[in-house]
Amino acid sequence: MLRILVVEDEQRLSRLIARVLGEEGYTAETAADGRTALSKALAEPFDLLVVDWMLPDLAGIEVIRRLRAAEMSVPVLMLTARTQIEDRVEGLDAGADDYLPKPFAFPELLARIRALSRWPREEKKTGSILQAGEVILDPHRHAVWRGEERVELSAKEFALLATLLRRPGQVFTRSVLLDTVWGATSDAYANVVDLYISYLRKKLDYEGKSSHIRTVRGVGYTFEPDPER
Repeated sequence: MLRILVVEDEQRLSRLIARVLGEEGYTAETAADGRTALSKALAEPFDLLVVDWMLPDLAGIEVIRRLRAAEMSVPVLMLTARTQIEDRVEGLDAGADDYLPKPFAFPELLARIRALSRWPREEKKTGSILQAGEVILDPHRHAVWRGEERVELSAKEFALLATLLRRPGQVFTRSVLLDTVWGATSDAYANVVDLYISYLRKKLDYEGKSSHIRTVRGVGYTFEPDPER
């Protein structure tokens, strides 16, 4: 069963799309702003995204750019009332796989979703298992293992670890991690990243041995698959 994230701030349209998708046998979830959509897409396994261009907090096109920057190959159908050729080109160049102008007919929306769901993907989709060294993260089961030991993580810890594991060895700044995992909401602060990194270290590291998560002084953090012992 295809799992689809519908990112649309017009509540009536969002509910209508989700209902139509449900009637077609799909599992549909919704997000009303860009930052919520980005956080969900990074932390949960979706088979396809339907993303409106104009969104509160973070534009749909920027959501797509950040997902592609995180090497996520989930198919994306962009919805927008912007119909100029230049807009379509910009959306496709940002990483959208298809483009549907508003207003649209639902039979065409469904046809485009069926077409995108048939596309072969060179890379594994969002729901694929992530592994770096002995640490394994399974988005479908929302589970993490250190070797053969199951590790229980909170939702934010899970999203933070998933972000780091998608690019082992890459240094992520605190601001990028904050924006990606917490959405840079007003109640989040820069030091919360450090706090949650410490939570992950306590759960993933062995006492007396080097941490998988290395601090790059003055920059941020990176995940080392095989830290020096």
